[in-house]
Amino acid sequence: MTGSGGRTGRPPLTDERKAQIRLEIARAAVDLFVGQGVAATTGEQIGQAVGVSARTVWRYFPSKESCVRPLLTAGIDTIAACLREWRPGRPLGDVFAGLDTDQRVVVGPDPATVGALVRLTRTEPGLRAVWLQTYDEAEPVFARALADRAGRPAGDLRSAIHAAMFNAALRAAVEHHAWRADDPATDPATTRAELAEAVRTALEVASEGLT
Repeated sequence: MTGSGGRTGRPPLTDERKAQIRLEIARAAVDLFVGQGVAATTGEQIGQAVGVSARTVWRYFPSKESCVRPLLTAGIDTIAACLREWRPGRPLGDVFAGLDTDQRVVVGPDPATVGALVRLTRTEPGLRAVWLQTYDEAEPVFARALADRAGRPAGDLRSAIHAAMFNAALRAAVEHHAWRADDPATDPATTRAELAEAVRTALEVASEGLT
């Protein structure tokens, strides 16, 4: 019991713990979606898999499809930082050389789980919408990073066009990898390295002719 005017009950969650809960919900949602389909999955089941209530699930996400967003957005800031650090004359692939060991690589900490999710976007319109929205949100972040790199003002058209190119290349690389990396026996380290290589290749192709 606290004194007069003091707080009672549980202490508030830290931002780090909230992010961890969101990621746990995302992983549980993907596992359920893969195992039984999106339509058959409920918020209650997602919450039970994590050890929280359905009410908590809906506090973090507006729909069951949106539960997967943390897995798709985890690498946006990492890629933006790499683009910002890219110097003229340096191959873009060199900037991304550490992505195969970076736990934040591209789309989340677990490429195998994300690969299963991306494959579901082929047949699940709700997940496809979340997947494409993630790239819509990433594009201005990349544009600002490229503008910073070139010393241009925010909103620069050339940076926006280049960002659109890189964004499309990233999506193509991740989808290309996901369509082909569906063997559950594949070693996780191999999956991560192959995904990172696909991303590096896509970005290098998109950067041809850019300085």
